[in-house]
Amino acid sequence: MSKNDLIHRIRKNMPKLSKGQKLIANYILEHYEKAVFLTAAKLGSIVGVSESTVVRFANELGYDGYPKFQDALEELVKSKLTAMQRLEVTTDRINTNEVLKSVLQMDEEKIRYTREQIDNEAFNQAVEKIIGAKTIYVLGVRSCAGLASFLGFYLNIIFDNIKVINTNSISEMFEGIHRIDEKDVVIGISFPRYSKRVMKCLEFAQSKKATVIAITDSYISPIASYSDYALIGCSEMVSFVDSLVAPLSIINAIIVAISLRKKDEISVNLEKLENIWVEYEVYDDTERDLWTVPQEEQKEKFD
Repeated sequence: MSKNDLIHRIRKNMPKLSKGQKLIANYILEHYEKAVFLTAAKLGSIVGVSESTVVRFANELGYDGYPKFQDALEELVKSKLTAMQRLEVTTDRINTNEVLKSVLQMDEEKIRYTREQIDNEAFNQAVEKIIGAKTIYVLGVRSCAGLASFLGFYLNIIFDNIKVINTNSISEMFEGIHRIDEKDVVIGISFPRYSKRVMKCLEFAQSKKATVIAITDSYISPIASYSDYALIGCSEMVSFVDSLVAPLSIINAIIVAISLRKKDEISVNLEKLENIWVEYEVYDDTERDLWTVPQEEQKEKFD
């Protein structure tokens, strides 16, 4: 199903829709960015029809109920809303006096939905491919650059063949992956609004027979079509900000799964790193040092 499938269905069915259903159809075509988060009752109230008319409209388009229709509408909207439109939509969804609780609750729901929907077999196979790769490329830009860096940081502790590519320069991105081949794995991370640069790089990786793992929000995401394994994390937008808590949980799971498989190697690497961190004072060990200092000396230190 393409992202424009909903629009196609509306236009195809327009001639046989009732007068009330045509009001709904025209409103969606003109204001899809506002309609996406409306309940059936609210949408009906805005266009002047009953809630049941809205439900029948969804059924007439071939959707099994209003929630399925709303899912299709959300897929349409995700990649089309500008940052300003996202901000405007949020105004109608979040109580300004309860922003913290509202956002935390929404993020909790995203993780729960991701847990219920994710393909566990695809996850396990992706982990196996990562472990067996000659080189592991991690690719994420703009709002996803942080996710790519986070994943790359921990993979670099485990492996010695990690390349993190989070530049916004298309030439530098291709320069970073130009040696990729069938023995390599590339992990591409992209969420709405999807990066065309990431998509092009994954297309290139696929053409070189590399294994492509996509961490994204939908099986019809632009990068999912170039992947061998798609790991789907719910990423419904909050204001103009992308909510990336569920994708981060998937990344955490990848790191944990690999660390369990390579426990011995990690132990050796961590011991070496710990010695380096201590020798070069990478971290503030004040709190740790307190555990080795007698309480009397601690008291004198802070008096």
